[in-house]
Formats: sequence, structure tokens, C-alpha cells
Amino acid sequence: MTVHGTPFDPVTLWIVIIGMAVGSFALRFVFIGLVGSRAMPQWVLLHLRYTAVAMIPALVTPLVIWPSATGGEPDLPRMSAAAVTLVVGLWTKNVLAGIAAGAATLYLLLWLLV
Repeated sequence: MTVHGTPFDPVTLWIVIIGMAVGSFALRFVFIGLVGSRAMPQWVLLHLRYTAVAMIPALVTPLVIWPSATGGEPDLPRMSAAAVTLVVGLWTKNVLAGIAAGAATLYLLLWLLV
């Protein structure tokens, strides 16, 4: 079996898949099964509020700075869309409005410039 041109032993591939599934389950079980019924300290709850706010930029930033569509070179449509998303999100305090404005900016600029 080849994955992206690299030969993989099917047994090794399945060991990795099962290991990832067990690890993912264990990570979720710690928070839901073991800690879920207990009250958490206030300082932990304060920090957990910012988890989603930190994850979205962490996932999107590499796609803006090094987009694979342009061979890793930053370009105007993606940088503009990121800036519009940030400004609209801060202005409206609404994540969905920021995402929608950024998506509209990206598609409009890609249509106009490419």
C-alpha cells in the first residue's frame, strides 16, 4: 500500500490509526469522564474561556501566511481577508460576522485579481 507515494506496511498504518483513536479518546475521557462531574477552580475556567479564541487563529494563520494555493507566497487576497476578518470581528464582537466578511473579501478579491 502506498500513501502519497511512500510505501507503508498495512500493519504499521493500522497501529498508528488505532493509537491515534485511543489517544484521542483518552484525552477526551480525562476531561469528560474524570473531571466532568467535579467543579473546576475559577482560574481554570478563566483560562478555558480563551481556548476557542486561540484555536481558530492557530489553525488559520499558516494558511494566510504560507498558502499552498500560491506555492507558499503571501498574497493580497488572503492578507486582506485576514485583516477584514479581524477588523469586523473586533468591531461587531461577532465571530460569525467576522468569518463571513473575511470569506466574502477573499472570494471577491480572488475573483477580481485572479
